[in-house]
Parts: sequence; structure tokens; C-alpha cells
Amino acid sequence: MHFWLKFAHIALVSLWFAGLCFLPWLFMAHRRGEAAAYPRHFNRSANWAYFRLATPAAALAILLGMALMPYAQPGAWLVAKLVLVALAVLLHVYFGLVLYEMGKGNDRHGVWFFRVAGGVPMLLALALAGITAAKPRTFLGLPAPPAAAAIPAGEDADAAHHSAGGTSSSPSSASGSYSP
Repeated sequence: MHFWLKFAHIALVSLWFAGLCFLPWLFMAHRRGEAAAYPRHFNRSANWAYFRLATPAAALAILLGMALMPYAQPGAWLVAKLVLVALAVLLHVYFGLVLYEMGKGNDRHGVWFFRVAGGVPMLLALALAGITAAKPRTFLGLPAPPAAAAIPAGEDADAAHHSAGGTSSSPSSASGSYSP
């Protein structure tokens, strides 16, 4: 099950970022007045890329990412990854605002802005892939997480606490057995 969650998460992140990379190209074509920018084609393509590809993929990728968090190794890499995901969400929302403004006829950005904006999703995707693959325990001076005490298989946290010298008022803890 864990494998399939990861597989679906990676596939959805790929679709999300494909949509984020495609949108600036459509915006640039619209700004230049190319054939892809004709209102009928532009509206259909841009709305499909944003509302039918990128947004559902983003929502599902984030949900699956949250489902995978209990399986994640603790470390600063997870904090860095969540920051990068937050930046990707902000970029996604910004592209939606640009799409909305273009639909109303307000074209504030030039071609060079969209060329640069087209590379931002790729840089975010590479940074996410790199940080996820490396999984460093520390990152940019962030402290490493505290080491958790290993709990032997078959014992719960209270039993491990008692065997480590913890005190209890339960009479059964003196005999070494534990009952709730």
C-alpha cells in the first residue's frame, strides 16, 4: 500500500508541475498574439490546463503527501519540502489570478516575465525531487530532530517507559507485566 501511495503521489506531482510549466507558455503565446492565443483556443487550453489538470492534481498530490507523512523519516528535509510545496501552491494560485485577469482582458505582464515564470515550476520540481531524494537530517542550519528512543517490537510506549526505569503506581508494573 505504501508503494502505491508514493507512486500515485509522484505521478500527481508530475501532472501538477506539467500544468504549471504549460501555463506560462500559453500566457506568453497570448501576449504575443500567436495562433495559440486566439481567445477560443486560449480560453479552452488555459482553463483545461489550470482547472482540469493542475488544480485536481495539486489537491490530490497534497492529500497523498499528507497521507505519506506518518511514514516519513524525521528531519529538516521534511520542513524544507513543505516550504517548497507552499511556494508551489502560491505559484499555482498566482497563475490562477493571471489567468483570471487575462480572461477579463487585463494583460499586465510582458513576454519576458512569462519566460522567467515558465522556469520557476521546473526549479521547484527539481528542488523538491532533490530534497526528497537526499533526505538530510539537517538543512540550512536547522537542528536535527531529537533521537527517539527505540521501542522493542511488541511493546507499547508505557511498557517501554516502565522498563527504562519509569515509575508507576500500578501494582502490576512491579512484577514486570503490564495490563491497562
